[in-house]
Amino acid sequence: MYEVIGNAKSRAFRVIWMLEELQQPYTHTDVAPHSEAARASNPSGKIPALRVGDAVLTDSTAILTYLADKHGQLTHPAGTIDRARQDGFMHTALDELDAVLWTAARHSFILPADRRVPQVNDSLKWEFARNAARLAERIEGPYLMGETMTIADIVTAHCLNWAYAAKFPIEDERLLSYAKGLRAREAFRRAAARLG
Repeated sequence: MYEVIGNAKSRAFRVIWMLEELQQPYTHTDVAPHSEAARASNPSGKIPALRVGDAVLTDSTAILTYLADKHGQLTHPAGTIDRARQDGFMHTALDELDAVLWTAARHSFILPADRRVPQVNDSLKWEFARNAARLAERIEGPYLMGETMTIADIVTAHCLNWAYAAKFPIEDERLLSYAKGLRAREAFRRAAARLG
């Protein structure tokens, strides 16, 4: 059995959703980032972490990749063109959506007050909108790569939901429809029930 360590309102949600998609048993230990409990699993205090027996894995995308490869689901085989394309979508989501949202969060409430530059958020909203529009052009079907859902979809949909919560406007109907379809999945709904 797996143990997901981290608050479900963080990137730990990605791991919980993934395990629900895989229908794998797991426990969830709800801890805040940088808490003593988080540092017990990851010296940096970052979440999520995934306990697998005596091993502890960190970084949500590394965890998703491990689970996908281990269970042979929500991924294309390593060494294939489709896997390279999947990885490309994953890196696009991380570089062009996640990184922008994380920078906005840091300058809104994470960094010490005297280190924040809240004025950067207008620029970040513009950048996010531009990046999201470019991503929308690449969506090939109900999922990023057409009819096959992959871990890149979990990361991308999580970023779009995060953007909505952070009041980053998403106006492209293709992205709205894409995100709505993923939120309608039973596994997503089961994971969302953990948000409290």
